[in-house]
Amino acid sequence: MNSIANRDQAVMNRIWCQVLLEELTRFEVEHICVAPGSRSTPLTLEADENPNLTLHTHYDERGLGFLALGLAKASHKPVAIVVTSGTAVANLLPAIAEAKLTDEKLVVLTADRPVELVACGANQAIVQQGIFSSHVTAALNLPSPNEQVSLRWLLTSIDDVMYRQDRDGSAVHINCAFPEPLYSKQPKSIYQSYLDDVALWQQSNQRYSQQLSGAGAHFDCQTWRGRKGLIVVGSVSQAEAKLAHTLAQRLGWPILCDVQSGTSSAWAHFDIWLQSEAGQKALSEAELVLQVGSRVISKRLNHWLSQTQLGTDALTTAPFEYHYLSPSIDRNNQDHLMQIHHHADTSTWLTHAIKQFESDEPLCDWANELSQFSGAVNRAAKWHVEASVELNEVALATTLNQLPSVVNIFLGNSLFVRLVDMFGEVAHEVYSNRGASGIDGLVATAAGTARATNQPTVLYIGDTSLLYDLNSLALFTHQQTPCVIVVTNNDGGAIFGLLPVPEQQKQQLYQMPHGYDFSAAAAQFKLAYYQADQQEAYQAKLEQHLTSGQGCLLIEVTTPPEQASAHIKEVVNRFHASL
Repeated sequence: MNSIANRDQAVMNRIWCQVLLEELTRFEVEHICVAPGSRSTPLTLEADENPNLTLHTHYDERGLGFLALGLAKASHKPVAIVVTSGTAVANLLPAIAEAKLTDEKLVVLTADRPVELVACGANQAIVQQGIFSSHVTAALNLPSPNEQVSLRWLLTSIDDVMYRQDRDGSAVHINCAFPEPLYSKQPKSIYQSYLDDVALWQQSNQRYSQQLSGAGAHFDCQTWRGRKGLIVVGSVSQAEAKLAHTLAQRLGWPILCDVQSGTSSAWAHFDIWLQSEAGQKALSEAELVLQVGSRVISKRLNHWLSQTQLGTDALTTAPFEYHYLSPSIDRNNQDHLMQIHHHADTSTWLTHAIKQFESDEPLCDWANELSQFSGAVNRAAKWHVEASVELNEVALATTLNQLPSVVNIFLGNSLFVRLVDMFGEVAHEVYSNRGASGIDGLVATAAGTARATNQPTVLYIGDTSLLYDLNSLALFTHQQTPCVIVVTNNDGGAIFGLLPVPEQQKQQLYQMPHGYDFSAAAAQFKLAYYQADQQEAYQAKLEQHLTSGQGCLLIEVTTPPEQASAHIKEVVNRFHASL
């Protein structure tokens, strides 16, 4: 980004403080109270330069805190406080404790030593993180300013804290670790490309992230009429996904459905067709994206969202407007994009949006040609499946839409969930543990969903995941509702075949082959067992058990470790050749 010779920590400190204080003014901060100190220099100088801030000074931090409290009481707006490191921070506690009880909004900005100077005998360095305990509504401990942490992250992190204050009141604490040097005469332009990352925000007067809370029923979608938009559906219930489909149909927009939504669309298999320049270029005409729900599996879709909005993709004409709908207040923005977060009940919000477009005639219908890419992937995968009667993981991933309609699906966190996302289509309620995305507890969680719904359930799980949660097979021993556990046994972590891990250590340190099968485990826990080799026989056995069987059947599909990654490449190559 910049040559090492041009790097200047003092300038980087100032840039972070400029961005921090500018965003605070967009949260209605007008007054800032400053005590003297050297470590707080970047904050003090930027506060003095910001024309939207009125600066107040006092040499005593305890009195400074109460001055800010009075300003907040009378103005009914948040007031910022700047102090240096060490006991200066501790002297703010009385005012912060009062603000907690009387609900004044204080934004406490404390300068700190960088982490390498804390708890090692360095001067004026105390542990400041968490110093105000439960007396603050939220706290943010910032790393030392550096080019490896984007200003986009800084902005979404500030916004997260400030929206919590909007909602819950009282004080928030932002701890700022500034390495030396603290003083410089170099211009900020030495980091111009770093600043350009948030140029759109700087040119606007808007908060970087916008959060619309409440019932969400008052949002006016009429400005979307006739625009080229796109709906992305993440981890939501099937009923919520169907409402998203209705909205997409009314607007005439394409809809990209994550497998966790339990639905598909004419634009399926996007994780594959977004690998093509033609597919990316066509989708990049989108002017607006509405994401419904979180936890999108496709890395290529997440990458497209990031590259397109940031304008770093050569195919992009202009950044899109990014809306996110979720009942959770939590930040879901892994690339820290400019985002409008609709914090509302998903069904209520979508129902209200649909009513704003009563006609069944689509308003835009701009992306029908995109469906040709989905068709090309589908034909390539079908060719692969029909080329052999033997069952393999890619073929298995294409069978989920053949399940009986009353069946629920639980997808584990192995390679298989990505194969379904690439090549499969679903029309069922889908459950998963795609929060932390760990391999632990998947059998037990699936048992819980089966008991709660009392519906036939199919769990698709990898061999390492099943080994990890083997004892939980006991939860299916006395299961009455028909359930099936389909384990894809590729002798270890085959997903590492898709990752650039060191080839020499791949087997020993990543895949960790075990050499086990699961026939004895099924017998131990009194489950029926079937070894599946042929596609047609597998499908017949699965459907027979789900429709007229009882209890739990464990089906094992054994494949060579590198087969799935090789098959993916075959299908992708055939797709590209067809364009």
